[in-house]
Amino acid sequence: MPTPPDRRKRHGVHYTPPPLAAFLASRAAAFAPPGRPLRVLDPACGDGELLAAAAAALGPGVRLTGYDRDPAAVAAARTRLPAADLRTADFLETPPPAAGFDLVITNPPYVRTQVLGAHRSAELSARLGLRGRVDLTHAFVALAGRALRPGGVLALLCANRFLFTRAGANMRHTLTAGYDVREVFDLGDTRLFDAAVLPAIVIATASAPATEPGPSRYVRAYQSATAAAGGDLYAALRAPASSTATVDGRTVDVTVGELAAAPDPAEPWRQRTPAGETWRARVAAGTWRRFGDLAKIRVGIKTTADAVFVRDNWDALPPAVRPEDDLLLPLLTHRNLTAWSPPTDPATRVLYPYDRSSDRRRLLDLAAYPRARSYLDLHADRLRSRRYVTDAGRAWYEIWVPQRPSSWRSPKVVFPDISVRGRFALDRSGAVVNGDCYWINVDELPSEDVALLMAGVANSSFGAAFYDRTCGNQLYAGRRRWITQYVERFPLPDPDSVAGRQVVAVARKLCEAGAGDQPDLLALLDEAVATAFDVA
Repeated sequence: MPTPPDRRKRHGVHYTPPPLAAFLASRAAAFAPPGRPLRVLDPACGDGELLAAAAAALGPGVRLTGYDRDPAAVAAARTRLPAADLRTADFLETPPPAAGFDLVITNPPYVRTQVLGAHRSAELSARLGLRGRVDLTHAFVALAGRALRPGGVLALLCANRFLFTRAGANMRHTLTAGYDVREVFDLGDTRLFDAAVLPAIVIATASAPATEPGPSRYVRAYQSATAAAGGDLYAALRAPASSTATVDGRTVDVTVGELAAAPDPAEPWRQRTPAGETWRARVAAGTWRRFGDLAKIRVGIKTTADAVFVRDNWDALPPAVRPEDDLLLPLLTHRNLTAWSPPTDPATRVLYPYDRSSDRRRLLDLAAYPRARSYLDLHADRLRSRRYVTDAGRAWYEIWVPQRPSSWRSPKVVFPDISVRGRFALDRSGAVVNGDCYWINVDELPSEDVALLMAGVANSSFGAAFYDRTCGNQLYAGRRRWITQYVERFPLPDPDSVAGRQVVAVARKLCEAGAGDQPDLLALLDEAVATAFDVA
């Protein structure tokens, strides 16, 4: 049953494809308690795909229960599962009265905190004893634990974000505190859904078994950078060793290892392999400082009205409403930012109504800028509708997050939020940084050489490898999220070491050469960074 687009968007509903449902059920069955007719619950059953898969995997005698808010979905589930106990109800409001299920198998709706709303999030947190940012997946997992018998199995299919992000710390805590995690499958960019969903599977038991469990299995599946023949994806996910698979003509690397879950749930989960641990130990031994040890990593400006403040065709406006040039500042965005050196005169400019000599936000008097005032008046309705701006005591024509105005004049390291490889650039132009990029003020670093060292490490092949082994949050087609919580972890070699000085020297040449292709210099950079961390 395909998911209607409006229901998918508003309620986070993504029905499980049958092959994925069968795989999830088979992994749950591998840990199901033996010796009695099993009771199975899907608290967000949709059209019954997961319940049907569980029945097929567990065999005769299984008793099925399902909840869903959508009457049409429940009606479809009743047609295919006439013996099941199916209820049109919100599981979060009417859960079973006591623990009694042997398996909870679920693909709960994925609704972020922002969409869920602060009131609903706070209510769920208080009722379920949750902490931090709460989304619906977190609430379903917490209630699933109450519905399971001791030793019962949770088979969870959800977005993989919780594995890597700070916002996922609450989910990681709930899973490690209330369950024994047995298997984790990060299915990454395998495109198993008909929507932009990067899924993960967790198989966990609700209480400690009689004997200490072995290491938790952690399998990652991401599109390969090279084309090669591969087998069936689900067979590769079950296999004991790493291999390749083919999905819709694309090669997928399936890496098998163990779960490395730090005692602190604030730390992301990652995969541990013998080769990877050796690599990490060498990097740690060669680390002088981390990026976050030396300076604050800041996000760029956020106007919350880009259609008004950001344009690349200001000159096309009538002269009477074309803001004064003093207020139109060059803007670095993910679209125009290149590695090493940013564009010298980007076409994209931002209307920036602040005194750039001030360290703190100081709004300019628009009486001195009549053309800018006329332009903003044209968009007054749009800008005044941002009630959160005026409710905070700000002027209606302000940018929501302008950052420190005086800092834009300083040299800075700039990089986009999302890119396949590092695109770290050293900017000396005084341009403003947009909210789809991050920046580091060079004045806060020990020297400009350290800024060059940062760009050299992050833009190298080592930088991509470190990201994948430590951060792991890949999107489709190998794109990576270069956000603060990841970049602050990046290591730096000693800038006074022989290898460190070599990285700085090559990075300086690459910055001076600009954004053009420099394969010889890039090869020298990769060699110097690998030598610095002894991972050549």
